[in-house]
Amino acid sequence: MKVAVIDYGMGNLFSVRRALDVAGAAEIDVTADPARLALADRVVLPGVGAFADGMAGLTAGGFVPAIRASVAEGRPLLGICLGMQMLMDASEEFGLTPGLGLIPGPVRAIVCGRADGGRRKLPAIGWFPLAPAGANGWDGSVLADLAPQTPVYFLHSFHAEPQDGAHLLAAYDHDGLRVTAAVRRGVVTGTQFHPEKSGPAGLAILRRFLLG
Repeated sequence: MKVAVIDYGMGNLFSVRRALDVAGAAEIDVTADPARLALADRVVLPGVGAFADGMAGLTAGGFVPAIRASVAEGRPLLGICLGMQMLMDASEEFGLTPGLGLIPGPVRAIVCGRADGGRRKLPAIGWFPLAPAGANGWDGSVLADLAPQTPVYFLHSFHAEPQDGAHLLAAYDHDGLRVTAAVRRGVVTGTQFHPEKSGPAGLAILRRFLLG
């Protein structure tokens, strides 16, 4: 199983590569060459930082058409954190910036104000338990080996809002607000949390992604 990890200058590449190795990837290609995506069995789009900077990096590196072509060819894609957000149509972070458009819907700021007049702590940072978001749970997804309420590690202030509820795979509760934790559409999956920083649960997710 060959996995291409996209290097566009904003990913947590060492940790992602190490986690994929432990999860059982036979070959890991951390690459800044978009042509190499077509040589892989799976593609990972990591990311930390601002949405606009991330999309600028993907565009400058020639990855936008390569990622779309890879998905069209049926190659599984996993977006992590910012990588997940860039799967969406656009983000409202620091103005409206178009995304990859692989999953319909925007990326918006987590609402800070609570109904009781209080304020949520942002960024949302730490371990939060995952909850299935759809009627069918998460069978058949990268989360299939996890029990509901398994905690994973988050660090973010914006989250995806899929236009179609069927694309919302998992969510978590942040001080009374349901926040998107994972999305899925066809061969495209995104996790707002960091599998590479989520211990045994994260390795189980990556292992399931590799097995498909």
